[in-house]
Amino acid sequence: MLRLLSAARRGAARPGGGGGPGPRGSGGGERRPRLPQPARGGAASWSSAAEASAVKLNEKASREKILTLESMNPYVKAVEYAVRGPIVLKAGEIEKELRKGIKKPFTEVIKANIGDAHAMGQRPITFLRQVVALCTYPNLLDSPSFPEDAKKRARRILQGCGGNSLGAYSASQGINCIREDVASYIERRDGGVPADPDNIYLTTGASDGIATILKILVSGGGKSRTGVMIPIPQYPLYSAAISELGAIQVNYYLDEENCWSLDVNELRRSLNEAKAYCHPKVLCIINPGNPTGQVQNRKCIEDVIHFAWEEKLFLLADEVYQDNVYSEGCQFHSFKKILYEMGPEYYNNVELASFHSTSKGYMGECGYRGGYMEVINLHPEMKGQLVKLLSVRICSPVSGQAAMDIVVNPPIPGEESYSQFIKEKESVLNNLAKKAKLTEDMFNKVPGVHCNPLQGAMYAFPRIFIPAKAIEEAKAHKMAPDMLYCMKLLEETGICVVPGSGFGQREGSYHFRMTILPPIEKLKILLEKMKDFHIKFLEKYA
Repeated sequence: MLRLLSAARRGAARPGGGGGPGPRGSGGGERRPRLPQPARGGAASWSSAAEASAVKLNEKASREKILTLESMNPYVKAVEYAVRGPIVLKAGEIEKELRKGIKKPFTEVIKANIGDAHAMGQRPITFLRQVVALCTYPNLLDSPSFPEDAKKRARRILQGCGGNSLGAYSASQGINCIREDVASYIERRDGGVPADPDNIYLTTGASDGIATILKILVSGGGKSRTGVMIPIPQYPLYSAAISELGAIQVNYYLDEENCWSLDVNELRRSLNEAKAYCHPKVLCIINPGNPTGQVQNRKCIEDVIHFAWEEKLFLLADEVYQDNVYSEGCQFHSFKKILYEMGPEYYNNVELASFHSTSKGYMGECGYRGGYMEVINLHPEMKGQLVKLLSVRICSPVSGQAAMDIVVNPPIPGEESYSQFIKEKESVLNNLAKKAKLTEDMFNKVPGVHCNPLQGAMYAFPRIFIPAKAIEEAKAHKMAPDMLYCMKLLEETGICVVPGSGFGQREGSYHFRMTILPPIEKLKILLEKMKDFHIKFLEKYA
């Protein structure tokens, strides 16, 4: 209608209102078609009618939006994800200002808010990248630049792909040969505990598996609504997924005074209180811990399994940091292994889903979004329901599945790439152990800061003292005190960390989470800046 209006105006401006000459202005050229002539009132009245119609169209175009904050899904509105929350958005704004040349007390923003290893400068594992490259571009299989053990794995993966191409969909549960490799890896890791490839599901990172299994577990309404027990502090994926599903979050607190240990008495308190308002059905464990970095000992895992068996709880074991264990005397024990060793009464009955990922460990391949979950003791009728749910998103990224295969099927002694692979793996893990110790020691030298030993994972979660004046200022700005702290840290130093309130913490305590991933020299500078900031913060608000 608006184009017709414009054409009508052009026609009205010309003598007779007819179509003028073609683009070149020659009478012999192609002419524009004549517009229909109005029956009465001439071009002017027709134009007026067209304008009125255009106004009506514009009025319709500015009608109220269907999707607003008031009309949106309330469960999605309730979702919060602190790791990429307001503090990170502010960091992005500051980065833009720096690029425009706006002067700051610093020259770069250091994003220590998320465990993104390669973004922090960690080098990829050569063998993993070689295999994925070969799978992505099979012509390289003829290249002498690639080792034969990498080519062998790439050929096996490609044979499992439709059309021998990484670009084909896989089965919803994942490529069969990769699930076989995952099962073999679990058996080796757990000292011979059997693993069935049919219980393995390849996922888009561990997060996808966790969200999927929660989706199938949540049911009921009112007091029968599913309650999901999560540790506090927790990784915000859990609270976000629980909110999105409209489930009930049931908090149990880790014991900060005892290196963030898990006490079964606290589990029982939490469960019994929750029974008054929901049906607690799921117990989530993160081991090694995120954000707290603790590594659970064997006795603790046995107690948790017995508790889950006794209270009829479905166990979720988030074990993505199983390669990241640093403290002497600490050792990773999988829930699957301990469950098996506790005997058939437990092993044949406790329902357990455990998760692993390409994103953490020594690999740090976050962008591939590779992961798996193993689900055991699932009701026979639920197998089909789980596969059905997974099939809605067709399959996880096949390149991520290939990356996951190399994590569980690395070079072995005697193979061409073994020496380089072990050297790179140990280098990454040894560096992380040094950085964990450095971070713990430096924080504990700062007045008003206490940091528990970083036994595992790749984060520090120090407790910080915040003076009363700062707490009052935070209240005036309607923000958590540790959010105020972290925002001022960002604005004054360029260091981006996440306030502890985004992970959950005991009332009256304040923390922040930061990753230990930066290169060691950069980490030292970062920690010195944080020390100086904290001392000035205490002086300002004393």
